[in-house]
Amino acid sequence: MERVAIVGVGLIGGSLGMAWRRARSVARVTGIDPSEAALERARELEAIDDGTTDLAAGLSEATVVVLASPPGAMERLAPALARAVAPGTVVTDVGSTKQRVVALMEAALPSGTPFVGGHPMAGSDRSGVEAADPFLFQNAVYVLTPTPATDPEALARVRRLVELTGALPLEMDPGQHDLVVAAISHLPLVVAVALIHAVLDLEPEHPEVLRLAAGGFRDTTRVASSPASLWQDILASKAGPVRAVLRKFRTHLERLDRALELRDAGALARALERAGQGRARIPTVSKGLLPASFDAVVVAEDRPGEIGRLATALGAAGVNIRDLEILRVREGEGGTVRLAFASREAQARALAVLREAGFKAHRRD
Repeated sequence: MERVAIVGVGLIGGSLGMAWRRARSVARVTGIDPSEAALERARELEAIDDGTTDLAAGLSEATVVVLASPPGAMERLAPALARAVAPGTVVTDVGSTKQRVVALMEAALPSGTPFVGGHPMAGSDRSGVEAADPFLFQNAVYVLTPTPATDPEALARVRRLVELTGALPLEMDPGQHDLVVAAISHLPLVVAVALIHAVLDLEPEHPEVLRLAAGGFRDTTRVASSPASLWQDILASKAGPVRAVLRKFRTHLERLDRALELRDAGALARALERAGQGRARIPTVSKGLLPASFDAVVVAEDRPGEIGRLATALGAAGVNIRDLEILRVREGEGGTVRLAFASREAQARALAVLREAGFKAHRRD
């Protein structure tokens, strides 16, 4: 079994350590972090077997090194890593910036020390090892970004580790990854930030504006609550791809603005129809960048034990819930819970079980 060293025991690093240790799938997990307090907490939470603030000491017996440090730390880390890592050790990372980091590590690491770029498409609006979760990666896409220089055996070893967390590995070119992730992950954050600022600009003259900003607005801007320190580093490291998709977004905003200026109902209708058609094509029953989701919406009364009763009914019938969300938006689905299942069959079985238990439930695609 692999002996893994995780550099950076925060949310992602800690969650990986928890997942591997829980599955008893690695011989040892060593945490490496500049914070003694973070290492101690990671040990208490059983995210690591042992930990150290000394990079060389932490890498001494590792067969796989996972870099879970912020993208901005990679350039400082690369030379020290190259000096300390043992020949034959596989190095991978978990950052959302791939093209720059892969090129940096392939150039910096000595011959015989392969690098495999990685990016788990999972996270939280919380940060630090306190937020770590051994189930964070289950059914999440975990992107691997091999290049022509990537050693096939190293790629296979990293893929095995990824699968042991319950994640779904997907291989992509590093540049393709950066552009696609900029569009589906980083652009929404930038747009959410801009939306919040636009509303805050109204607040001096309209102090009630935030009190009315519920429902769809709150959900649309949820990502703006993510840690600023993390996102400023990610955005700075991927300025090129983010600006490329931001230009596309700006083009469509300007077209909508022009249509509103001219009161061009036809242009507005075409834009709305194209958007609706495009959203309908986001995969729900076939594999896309994110795993398929088969949802059921359940009306649940606001009383103690209701969600427990719901989960108990499904558990007794052997139906596994892949995701659960209490819906706060009351747009026709007031007092509802969204459940996600791994297959259409599981969704159908869940609906039958819930209805038999007295719940009002329907499918949502």
